[in-house]
Amino acid sequence: MSAKSYTFSHAVCRTPSRSVIDGLRAVDVGAPSLELFQRHHDDYVAALRSTGAEVTVLDAVEAFPDSVFIEDAALCLQEGAVVMRPGAPTRLGEAAALAPSLGNFYEEIVTIDGPGFIEGGDILTTEREILVGTSARTDEAGIEELRRLVSRWGYEVRVVNTPPGVLHFKTDCSLLDEETILSTKRLSASGCFEGYKVVHTEEGEEACANLIRFNELVVMPDGFPKTTEKLTSLGYNVKLVGNSEAAKLDGGMSCLSLRFSPK
Repeated sequence: MSAKSYTFSHAVCRTPSRSVIDGLRAVDVGAPSLELFQRHHDDYVAALRSTGAEVTVLDAVEAFPDSVFIEDAALCLQEGAVVMRPGAPTRLGEAAALAPSLGNFYEEIVTIDGPGFIEGGDILTTEREILVGTSARTDEAGIEELRRLVSRWGYEVRVVNTPPGVLHFKTDCSLLDEETILSTKRLSASGCFEGYKVVHTEEGEEACANLIRFNELVVMPDGFPKTTEKLTSLGYNVKLVGNSEAAKLDGGMSCLSLRFSPK
């Protein structure tokens, strides 16, 4: 039986909008190049498609500069989809804009109604549980509503703490396989991955902690040679994709897609 936490038949991405240059960012290191962002996005989509998955690329939504980071707007599980309630006020409309597209894949779609907030970037689904990190974008009320919603499908939710100054829980971690998490040392030091094998990002390469295991591939950002070498030596099939422009907007590999195998 294949691992449902990283074996996917489908992915959904969204084309970067021209307005992406106005996207949110924790630190302003300059506006991204739309041309280069699109080229990286094309490479990312091609990597997912290379595994045989069906990848749907939705049209850009100019009203929402951050909408290319589609993962924050929904959680897609085998049994159904959960429409999120983003914690950034400018992103609240993104989830509603995405919901109709999810109807092409799922019969059951549920919605976080609030008053709490929750974003997909704070959610890591493993074989045994759903880990959700509290952050500036995800609060305890949002997590509790998610817990109630996914209990119908038999999922357990565990709350963990995202380190101060880290935007999303998954900024600092990713799933590598059924038992293994890639993590920064600052995140794993909290003990939140007890019971899992933990592989640490190399010193100075913490920014590559956000990658995705997608079928046989580990899709990770280019430019982190020591961690790339470590993962390759452990037997992972690493595919490098440029991420310089998304990174200017605090975006990583997981942010750019919804990944799922609907029943």
